[in-house]
Amino acid sequence: MSLAELQSDIGAFRHYLQSERGMADNTVQAYGRDLSRFASWAALVRFAAYAKPTLKDLARYVAFLHEEKLAPPSIARHLVALKMFYRFLKIEERADSTAVDLLGSPKLWERIPQVLSPEAVDELLQSPNPGDRFFHRDRAILETLYATGCRASEVVGLKLADLYLDAAFCKCHGKGSKQRVVPLGRPAIAALRSYLAEPAAVAAKDRANVFISKSGRPLSRIFLWALVKKYCRRAGLPAAISPHTLRHSFATHVLSGGADLRTVQELLGHASIQTTQHYTHVDRDRLKAIHKQFHPRGKKKGDAA
Repeated sequence: MSLAELQSDIGAFRHYLQSERGMADNTVQAYGRDLSRFASWAALVRFAAYAKPTLKDLARYVAFLHEEKLAPPSIARHLVALKMFYRFLKIEERADSTAVDLLGSPKLWERIPQVLSPEAVDELLQSPNPGDRFFHRDRAILETLYATGCRASEVVGLKLADLYLDAAFCKCHGKGSKQRVVPLGRPAIAALRSYLAEPAAVAAKDRANVFISKSGRPLSRIFLWALVKKYCRRAGLPAAISPHTLRHSFATHVLSGGADLRTVQELLGHASIQTTQHYTHVDRDRLKAIHKQFHPRGKKKGDAA
């Protein structure tokens, strides 16, 4: 394949998004801009075999995006756009699923230090161990950070009155004193229950904050940053990771998993949808899978019931 064919495939992909997927012009243009950067890089390094990239090839492209001084969420968005493009090429039988699989590889995502792969997040969340003095508290903090995508200030400011564990959600107080409801997953709920059942936590009945120090005082944002970096070192993750990295990762993972931008805007507490768009664009494949599974005419003839 030639680089001229790459430009042609990108044009066909944009037409597919607009005419067959019905995506908005802004979304199509955003995908087009990201893929134009990929095409420019391919021309620069003479990467004509774009239909069969290796992990090394894709890692070179990530390095190029770093050299362009792009922010980590922007790099993550470029990879999501590229993944959508290769899924299109697979549909058109111009590439196999190898490229799509490589673009989901943890080794590739590890090259974006401020957007963790799901596997790296798991390593971080598992890094507190029962031998740690504040094992239950620290594990609950990490689980809450990733489960909610909250800012560091919102997590340290979380009140006991804001927790609704039986209903699986909490109330967060964001910028401008705005409140929002954020769901809690089962791992976060279990970690919070274990922490709040500790004798020291039960004894401090008059406290208002969920997360407190050994002296019973609310934690500070600086303390939270130090705690995250401590467990990153233990998990062997990059030193640049911070509580905000988990917020970036939350947004990227939820969007690439099939959520729509408006939902993620509400979860993150963004005043403007433009802020949310900085993370990535919607990956619709999960919605297609749900349609195939549940719609009466979604299954192809011969599919298992």
